Amino acid sequence: MSAHMQTAEKGQNTTLLCQESYVCSGTDEAIFECDECRSLQCQRCEEELHQPERLRNHERTRIRPGHVPYCDSCKGANGNIMHASMTGSRQIAAVRCQVCKINLCVECQKRTHAGGNRRKHPVTVYHAGKAQEQDEEEGMDEETKRRKMTEKVVSFLLVDETEEIQVRNEDDFIKKLDCSPDQHLKVVSIFGNTGDGKSHTLNHTFFYGREVFKTSPAQESCTVGVWAAYDPVRKVVVIDTEGLLGATVNLSQRTRLLLKVLAISDLVIYRTRADRLHNDLFKFLGDASEAYLKHFTKELKATTARCGLDVPLSTLGPGVIIFHETVYTKLLGSDHPSEVPEKLIQDRFRKLSCFPEAFSSIHYKGTRTYNPPTDFSGLRRAVEQQLENNTTRSPRQPGVIYKALKALSDRFSGEIPDDQMAHSSFFPDEYFTCSSVCLSCGCGCKKSMNHAKEGVPHESKSRCRYSHQYDNRVYTCKACYERGMEVSVVPKTSASTDSPWLGLAKYAWSGYVIECPNCGVVYRSRQYWFGNQDPVNTVVRTEIEHVWPGTDGFLKDNNNAAQRLLDGMNFMAQSVSELSLGPTKAVTSWLTDQIAPAYWRPNSQILSCKKCNTPFKDNDTKHHCRACGEGFCDGCSSKTRPVPERGWGPAPVRVCDNCYDNRGIQLDVAELPSDEEGGTLIARKVGEAVQNTLGAVVTAMDIPLGLVKDAARPAYWVPDHEILHCHNCRKEFSIKLSKHHCRACGQGFCDECSHDRRAVPSRGWDHPVRVCFNCNKKPGDL
Repeated sequence: MSAHMQTAEKGQNTTLLCQESYVCSGTDEAIFECDECRSLQCQRCEEELHQPERLRNHERTRIRPGHVPYCDSCKGANGNIMHASMTGSRQIAAVRCQVCKINLCVECQKRTHAGGNRRKHPVTVYHAGKAQEQDEEEGMDEETKRRKMTEKVVSFLLVDETEEIQVRNEDDFIKKLDCSPDQHLKVVSIFGNTGDGKSHTLNHTFFYGREVFKTSPAQESCTVGVWAAYDPVRKVVVIDTEGLLGATVNLSQRTRLLLKVLAISDLVIYRTRADRLHNDLFKFLGDASEAYLKHFTKELKATTARCGLDVPLSTLGPGVIIFHETVYTKLLGSDHPSEVPEKLIQDRFRKLSCFPEAFSSIHYKGTRTYNPPTDFSGLRRAVEQQLENNTTRSPRQPGVIYKALKALSDRFSGEIPDDQMAHSSFFPDEYFTCSSVCLSCGCGCKKSMNHAKEGVPHESKSRCRYSHQYDNRVYTCKACYERGMEVSVVPKTSASTDSPWLGLAKYAWSGYVIECPNCGVVYRSRQYWFGNQDPVNTVVRTEIEHVWPGTDGFLKDNNNAAQRLLDGMNFMAQSVSELSLGPTKAVTSWLTDQIAPAYWRPNSQILSCKKCNTPFKDNDTKHHCRACGEGFCDGCSSKTRPVPERGWGPAPVRVCDNCYDNRGIQLDVAELPSDEEGGTLIARKVGEAVQNTLGAVVTAMDIPLGLVKDAARPAYWVPDHEILHCHNCRKEFSIKLSKHHCRACGQGFCDECSHDRRAVPSRGWDHPVRVCFNCNKKPGDL
């Protein structure tokens, strides 16, 4: 007779079974519910029970999937509802008492099985299916259905206090809203001072008082950042913001964040509980309107084109509802019923020189609270009326809303320097424009923030002044300018058509040149013996340009003749050295063997160190022990002592480690050097003296060579003593790792990071020269 096969732990139904057990013994699945029989019946029991004439007219209902029977205690013997007036509708059973064999709703179970022995009766719990819930909803009124739709709504953090979006992507945004990707939505946001009850207002206006947005009686603000939730009734995204005038560290970033939210909103509620409207309200809306038109309208339109959106993001700004709650003062316009509150609002804007032109409409909705709670019905009706108006702001998909917010966050982000703050405005230009300042005149860049990421150069509307420190002059060809073209030219060592050596020769004879890509060489500094004029007076025009941080100079000294001469000499010396390395080694080894004592092993027979067996390479130096005459590497023959028995004394000479340790051993008379060997020994000593002298000369020549290189360095090159590591890979320079200058940027690099060759016309290098890896990737001419 059990109604279900219950699960052991949860007690929830899995399959409804026959409750009559007339034919099936209670093991068959229930197919019908009979109100008169007050039971669930299988196919066989239903047919047998209703064969008698008096039972054929019983009202029977076929059971659908997920069906749950009605409460038996709520109905009389004939199916009449006994306490419908108390509940408002027929009650669905919650449990079935297995002892009493009846179905009970929650109220009836409390009433009949709360005490006595019935409290111990085993019960089976029903679980209502979707079909049953739909039947329940059909019996609800419209207001109850709306409340039920908002029961599962939760809010989530959309943007934190540092302006970082807290949803990963568009799909994550839609998932947290719990709405369809194709659903067309509008955005409603709320602004106001901290503590004015913004979150409380949204909860009662959209969610029937449920605490979707957190509220708190504490002094600290309970809303930090921007929170969002989806209202399934009105199909809107509701956004709660952090209050103005609150205690916050990043005040400037918080204020900019509010304007980003305002820019993506279709309707803005400004909540105030001041008994009289403050100037801060009008100042905020006026500055927000100005910033919206100046910065956000263009960016939103660019986002529409960049993302390929089907709907425009902004034809006009959002509508505004000023929700004014008073306690002791009258509402705006109540003293003069003939005057519309909106007209008084516009007059107040005009008196304060604030013009809210960006907003599509401004409405006033007031309520006077004599006794709590606050009445939000008027605000709710005003909001619903504005949301139905699609003439200026049309609904759009949630993906479009996210893309607009993401574009604004990427464009307008970063720290705002306190010294550049204009505290008289809610949304000064410093929030949204580039923070770079000209080093010469001190004026600021007027481009949008982070414009360098798009390859857009700095720009200022004011003219710059000349500074000798930065030499911010730019030469342009005068002949090209008269033909309607503006071509920049720079002084350099030689023309692009001259070979490197011919260009150096011409430079030594007639000085530097100015070459135009269209007109060719237009000026030589020493073209004539006398009477050479300044190029500014003859062939070029001078303009003064701004010097932005991180940019190179303008008319820096591009005369690189000295460096080109050094590069050529180094190339020749390196080539000769590399080509002569093999013969030089062979000749040196032969000469050494000719003047070596007889007991020395010839160089041709020494292939590895006698002690450590390390093979000798072409560039390795072989050392002979003055005592035993064998060949060693430098590490195994670094010690010195006199060797008088071989004729080396009294000055210390190189010996191997073994001979140094066995210094007490005396040689036989037969091993002493002969007169012929003595002459050879003298020749060897003379040869070593010559080698040491030449080595000292070469070492001494390195010092003035370094001074020459520093003097020949072009002005834009970083000095050698300031270069400690490679500018790209950060490897520290040493004796084995040489420094190389990039001819384009002038920074120091290792050979691996600057092995590319490319012409740098702007620096006077018209033929391929060494450039770094980064400069080689730049498009166009360097």
